[in-house]
Amino acid sequence: MSFPLLTATAALPAIGAVVTAAVPAARRTAAKWVALAFSLGTLVLAGIALARFEPGGDRFQLTESHAWIKDFGVRYELGVDGIGVALMALTALLIPFVILAGWHDADPLENTSSRWRPTQGFFALILMVEAMVILSFEATDVFLFYILFEAMLIPMYFLIGGFGDRAHSGSDENAAAQRSYAAVKFLLYNLAGGLIMLAAVIGLYVVAGSFSLSEIAEARANGSLSMSTSTERWLFLGFFFAFAVKAPLWPLHTWLPNAMGEATSPIAVLLTAVVDKVGTFAMLRFCLQLFPEASKWATPVILVLALISIVYGALLAVGQRDIKRLIAYASISHFGFIVLGIFAMTSQGQSGATLYMVNHGISTAALMLVAGFLITRRGSRLIADYGGVQKVAPVLAGTFLIGGLATLSLPGLAPFVSEFLVLVGAFAAYPAVGIVATVGIVLAAIYVLVLYQRTMTGPVKAEVQGMADLKARELVVVVPLIALLLFLGVYPKPLTDIVNPAVRHTMSDVQKKDPQPEVEAAK
Repeated sequence: MSFPLLTATAALPAIGAVVTAAVPAARRTAAKWVALAFSLGTLVLAGIALARFEPGGDRFQLTESHAWIKDFGVRYELGVDGIGVALMALTALLIPFVILAGWHDADPLENTSSRWRPTQGFFALILMVEAMVILSFEATDVFLFYILFEAMLIPMYFLIGGFGDRAHSGSDENAAAQRSYAAVKFLLYNLAGGLIMLAAVIGLYVVAGSFSLSEIAEARANGSLSMSTSTERWLFLGFFFAFAVKAPLWPLHTWLPNAMGEATSPIAVLLTAVVDKVGTFAMLRFCLQLFPEASKWATPVILVLALISIVYGALLAVGQRDIKRLIAYASISHFGFIVLGIFAMTSQGQSGATLYMVNHGISTAALMLVAGFLITRRGSRLIADYGGVQKVAPVLAGTFLIGGLATLSLPGLAPFVSEFLVLVGAFAAYPAVGIVATVGIVLAAIYVLVLYQRTMTGPVKAEVQGMADLKARELVVVVPLIALLLFLGVYPKPLTDIVNPAVRHTMSDVQKKDPQPEVEAAK
């Protein structure tokens, strides 16, 4: 039997979580290095999987299949297409930077017992989230995916509620209350979505007699799967609701600004750049593949929700006074673009949506992590508490600017390619939708440039005097992310070559073809 590469890629961080948690309490630094070593090992395995993936080959590759719960037809079934392997690689890439950026985030506070902020637990939880997210991108059994979809909420709940941002304007009691509120809201929203999805998963098994994507697809192809229109639509809504909460899509988005605001900056990156991608990925893998007719039926409403997310999220970002909440609302706007690209039902739109998932992860990580370094130095998340930072910390200001320009999709940086393809795909199928979506581009320029102007330019505020520039560890975090933004901005072909065949399969699932341009005949 061939080496189970997909299992190993997910198992390594899970093993790392156990080993990290077992490091003695007094060896906090050793625990950090152990966690970093396991995350780098996972990155190597993900790189091998990416190298072994053949874009022109079978739809699902590196497959594994073993009986799990025989009485219910549940299998441990794994496989990756171009979309899954790209997001798996993104996850493995970002986790080492998350660990390095949060190197001191769980260190004991002064006059506080270390057991109240266990360093080992902090890094072990990060690795556990990584293991579950990677396995969710690999799962081709619906029940296995559901288990992972729900299980990843547990470590994220503790990361948000137990290791919150120390830069809080209120008292310690108020900060703890805000963290608790954000963590509980995150958990309740996502649990509600998961419970509705569970009912749909059970309904799918009753109708299809299987949880396996490949078996369901085969049954649909040979005509042995009988699913009425109303049943398919109800099942689609059950799946889509859970994914829309995770994504997050308006109006199910309100948990995200609270969670990102109260979490540490690295955990905010883990949440929006890694965990939330499971929602949009699942729309492509499960909603469109399992329920093609229902997906087309729901498209008009979903496009409206995506447009609201784009404009609403950007408008609220413009009005924010908190740096981290501004980035959170910007992410809501960006997720609107991703959903728009998916349900535009064009190859350009879906390719753009997949690239957007990857590029948004890199750009948001760069911007949020630099913002975290800035907030740690000043001890405040409020924009008004900054000014003139570029004069005292020019490298920090420069990297912050690049991260911001990537967020507004400046040509030459990776997100521009994604956003352009999404808009092209939307214009081709729904011109009015494409026109409204461009409002998000204008608003993005406003909130990013105003943020930079108010924090980095102008007179140097007294509280900013003497602020240290980025240190070696912080540069190790930021520089590779910026290099990736530049590389994929001018040469996205390696990524598009992997993604496009998977997009063609998805378009075939929903039996959609790209609209043909209307050209007048020559006279």
